[in-house]
Amino acid sequence: MKVGLYFGSFNPVHVGHMIIANQILSFSDLDQIWMIVSPHNPLKKKRSLANDFDRLHLVNLAIGDNLQIKASNVEFGLPKPSYTIDTLVYLKEKHPSFEFRLIMGGDNLISFPKWKNHQLILEQYGILVYLRRDTDLSTAVNHPNISLLSDLPLLDISSTYIRKCLKKGISVQYLVPDAVFQYLEGSNMYRR
Repeated sequence: MKVGLYFGSFNPVHVGHMIIANQILSFSDLDQIWMIVSPHNPLKKKRSLANDFDRLHLVNLAIGDNLQIKASNVEFGLPKPSYTIDTLVYLKEKHPSFEFRLIMGGDNLISFPKWKNHQLILEQYGILVYLRRDTDLSTAVNHPNISLLSDLPLLDISSTYIRKCLKKGISVQYLVPDAVFQYLEGSNMYRR
């Protein structure tokens, strides 16, 4: 089975994340996408992160009954901060017959050489890259195991914007999946 690993803080998950996952399934040979909820990205500040299990719950709500997309808490039990290579090695040990590939935005491809063991990731796993608006990939890593997906829609929706709206009491309806919107409306998440 070919599995795309879509890592993110999903803080919170929004329609852009779900559209990207669905489109990558449509335009690639992947059988499934696992949305890996990251407890702590070493390149980001942890201060603004909601609780790990709350973010995982929102991802599960966003996925709904789609059997090709799964939420994963695999990094919750691994050492912090989370390094992608460690998660990949762990998943390969647990699922030796699966073929794993990373999914990332073009902006992450630019910073990819800063990642722990990035060469090993390239050689053993491969990367599917969705392009983002105004991302210059001229300085990005060029490798035969990197596939650029240029036919995907460009969406300027960010979790940061959604958190700011929630904090100000501004509706985020249509920016997040309906089930996520309903949950956020009944909770205090991101409102403090």
